[in-house]
Amino acid sequence: MITSSFSLKKYFSFFLITLFTFSGAQKKFTVVLDAGHGGNDVGANRKYDDLGTVREKDVTLAITLKLGRMLEKNKDYKVIYTRKFDEYPSLTSRTTLANRSKADLFLSIHVNASGAYSTATQGTETFIQGPNQNKTNLEVAKAENDVIYLDEKDREMFAAYDPKSPESLIALKIQQSKYLESSLLIGSFVEENFSVRDKRNSRGIKQADLHVLRMNAMPSVLIETGFVNNYEDARYLASEKGQDDIADSIYDAIIRYKKALDRNGNVPVKAEVKVVEKALKNDFRILLMSSPMKYTSNDPALKGLNYILSLKENGLYKYYYSTTNLASIRDNNLKTAKDAGFRNAASISFVPNQRLGSGYYTLEVVVSDKKLSSNSPILNTLKDLNREKENGLFYYTYGRFSSLEDAVKAQIQVEDKGVKNTVIQKILK
Repeated sequence: MITSSFSLKKYFSFFLITLFTFSGAQKKFTVVLDAGHGGNDVGANRKYDDLGTVREKDVTLAITLKLGRMLEKNKDYKVIYTRKFDEYPSLTSRTTLANRSKADLFLSIHVNASGAYSTATQGTETFIQGPNQNKTNLEVAKAENDVIYLDEKDREMFAAYDPKSPESLIALKIQQSKYLESSLLIGSFVEENFSVRDKRNSRGIKQADLHVLRMNAMPSVLIETGFVNNYEDARYLASEKGQDDIADSIYDAIIRYKKALDRNGNVPVKAEVKVVEKALKNDFRILLMSSPMKYTSNDPALKGLNYILSLKENGLYKYYYSTTNLASIRDNNLKTAKDAGFRNAASISFVPNQRLGSGYYTLEVVVSDKKLSSNSPILNTLKDLNREKENGLFYYTYGRFSSLEDAVKAQIQVEDKGVKNTVIQKILK
C-alpha cells in the first residue's frame, strides 16, 4: 500500500513536470515596451526653425510602436505596452504592469537632453540598475511571492517556495544577480547596434538609480536614443528613417538577447561591455580662428561646421567649434576641424562654470553705424540694452554674466525670442 502510494505520487509528479515543461516550452517571451513620458509630461524638448518642436513623448511613442509591431510579427514574442497613446501612466503603474505581467524583459525608451550650453553633446546611452539597487529589486521580487521569478533550475532546487525561507532568499539573490547580468547583456547589444549598424556615437552603458529600473523584478534597461538639444540628433530622432533605424536596432538586440539565453539554457551570458570613458575635469572647445570680422552661423567662412561659439575678446572674434569633456570626442572634433580646412585649429581648455574675478560676459546684440530706431523690434524685445559708440560704430549689448555658461544660457533665451546672431563678449576690467 505504501509502495502503491509512493508510485502514484511519483507518476503524478512526473506528469506535472512533463506538463509544466511542455507548457513552458510554449510560453512566449514577454517584452514590456515603455514609451517614456506622455500626456502632460512632454519630457525633453527643443524648438527648431526647420524641425518645429521635437518632443520626447512623441519620439518615444513613435519608436515604441514601430518596435512593437516588429515584435508582434514574431510568433515567439508577446508585447505589452505601458502606453500606446499620448497619455501619462505613472512610473509606479509602469513597473507594476511589468511585474504583474511576469515579463521576461523591460525596455524603457527615452530621449536625452544635456545642459543648455552643451548643444554639441550627442549620441546614445543605455542605463541599467546600479549594484546598490539589488536590495530594492530583491524586495520587489519577494513581495510578488511567486516562484515565477526563479528559473527552471531554481524551481527544481527550491520547489517549495517560501519567501521567508533561507533557501528561497538565496535563490532570489542569485536571480537578482542574473537580472543585472542580463540587463548588461541586452544593453550591450543595443549600444553595439547603435554604433555598428547605425553609425552613431554610443556613449556606452551606465548605471543609475532610476525608478523604472530599480522597481522591476526582471532584466530592465532604459535606452536614451539621442539628445534633443543637439540639432543632428534631433533631426534624426524626428525623422521616419531615424525612428525606423532605432526601432530596428533595438529589435535586433532583443532577438540576439533571446537567442543568447536559449543557447545557454536561460543562463545569462557575460557581456563584453564598451568601457564608459571617464570625463575630464575641464571642457574643451576647438578654436577655429580669430578675426576682426563678425560671421553669422551659416557664413561660408565657417565651412559648414555647426555648434559654433562666437566669443569676442579684445576686439577680436574667436570662433570655437563644439564642446566636450571627453578626450576621444575632443580629439575627433579637432580632426573634424582640420579636415574642414582649419589647419591651425587648436583644442582650448575651459574650466566649467568658472566665475570671472574681475570683469563679466555680455551679449553683443547689434553693431551698426546708425542708432536703432525707437520702434526697432530688437529694442522692443530686449529691455535695458546698453549702447556705446566707438570709432563711429554703435555697439548694443545686453546683460552682465559672471560665467560663460550663464552667458550661453542667456544667448539661447534671447535667440528663442527671435533675436539672432548675438555674440558673447568677454569684458575684463
